[in-house]
Amino acid sequence: MDSGRFFRGIARITGGFSPSLSVRAFMRVLLSAADLAAGIERLAAEVRREAGDTPLVVVGVLTGSIVIVADLIRRLDGPVRVSMAWASSYRGTATEPGTLRLHLDLLPDLTGQDVLVVDDIFDTGRTMEAIVAALKQRGAATVRSLVLLRKQGRGEVAIEPDFVGFEIPDVFVVGYGLDFDGTLRQLDHVAALDEADIAAVRASKPPLGVP
Repeated sequence: MDSGRFFRGIARITGGFSPSLSVRAFMRVLLSAADLAAGIERLAAEVRREAGDTPLVVVGVLTGSIVIVADLIRRLDGPVRVSMAWASSYRGTATEPGTLRLHLDLLPDLTGQDVLVVDDIFDTGRTMEAIVAALKQRGAATVRSLVLLRKQGRGEVAIEPDFVGFEIPDVFVVGYGLDFDGTLRQLDHVAALDEADIAAVRASKPPLGVP
C-alpha cells in the first residue's frame, strides 16, 4: 500500500495525525537512545582530555543542537558557559541545503575564550566553516568543533570537526534534535527518512491556517 494513503487512513480513523507517534514506527533507526548516550559520554571524555581544565564556552548551533548541548554539558567537568548561535541552510520541507544564514547576536564577548562549537550534523561542512571563522574573528583564543553526526561523502570544505560522535551514510535523518519541517526533533533516537517517510510526513501536515 502507498504509505501516504496508509497514514491518511490513520488520520481519518483517529481524527488527526501526529508524525511523532505514527511515522516513527516505520522509519529505519540508525542510532538508538543507548547508542546516543554512550556517544555523548565518549565525546565529553574526548573534549576534556583535549581541553584539560580550561574553562569552555559551549556555543550550540540552533536549533538542531539543543538536545546534544543539554546532554553534553551535564557530562563536562570543570567551568562551562553556554551560549547559542543561529544558523540555517534548510527551509521548510527541503532535504538539500540552500543559502546559509547566520545570526550571532546571542553570543557574549569571546575575546580570549576557549570555545567549543556544537552542532547536530556535519553535512557539506559550510555551516561549521562559517561559524568557526566568525568566532575566530570575534577574538576567541581557540575554537574547537563538535558534531553529533558526520555524513560520509558530503564534505565540501577543507575543515573537519575536532570531535565526531558518529559517522552515518548519506541519508536524511531526524530525531535527537534533528527535524523535518519542524517535526520529529523530540525522538530519543536518530532515524533515517526515506522517500516514502518524507511523503507521509508532508501529507500529514495541514495547510497553513488549518488546525
